[in-house]
Amino acid sequence: MFKAALYRRLAALLLAAVAGTGSADAAEITVLTTGAFKPVAAELAARFQAETGATVKVENDTAGALVRKVENGTTFDVLILTPGALADFAKKGKVAEPVTELARVGIGVAVKEGAPQPEIANVEAFKRTLLAARSVAMIDPAAGGSSGIYLEKLFERLGIAQEMKAKAVLVPGGLVATRVVSGEADIAIHQISEILAVKGAVLVGPLPAEIQNVTVYAAAASPAAHQPEAGAFLQLLSGPQAASVLETKGMMPPAR
Repeated sequence: MFKAALYRRLAALLLAAVAGTGSADAAEITVLTTGAFKPVAAELAARFQAETGATVKVENDTAGALVRKVENGTTFDVLILTPGALADFAKKGKVAEPVTELARVGIGVAVKEGAPQPEIANVEAFKRTLLAARSVAMIDPAAGGSSGIYLEKLFERLGIAQEMKAKAVLVPGGLVATRVVSGEADIAIHQISEILAVKGAVLVGPLPAEIQNVTVYAAAASPAAHQPEAGAFLQLLSGPQAASVLETKGMMPPAR
């Protein structure tokens, strides 16, 4: 089913190894990912573990925080970030080429389950909704989250930057939509894949097309990665099984 025979062969080899020597001898790989791609990475990691016996540790943070961690020497086997950040790391020898694009995701608006759904069908309606809200949760731009950085600039473009500063619930990292579930905010604005990961939150819809921001995510292996396990997991992330998971998690396949 996978596009590369490498993964099928690896699965058979690892399963045979586990059967013969016990799970203690199975490989372990560490995956560092942005929060937006974590739901996909976690589901595929579970499938990979079940089929190969290898252990996959999925750790997530904001894009900016991941860049700082890698610059400061945090070790990993597979890194999931924006293509630009990975290309920069490739030049520095911190990731091995190739850099493989995995998915795209837009920004959406969420409210607590059961709450009235605000109007966001066009830019003016979205702007009115923000101004009418008591509080709006978003990733703190200072934390390096892609959506927070974009929204800060968007509010300036819309001429509502000062108003939004007064009502913003800035989240340093993690799932922003938890703040509508807890009642700390009326509205949450975050990447759609992360909104869908929050029980008790409802996706109202994506930002209007004129102001939507789509982020692309890609993956690369560390030059010191456990091979061939890391290579096989990369194949899974970009293969047919990943495509079906992307849709359920609110993401889109990379542009071809």
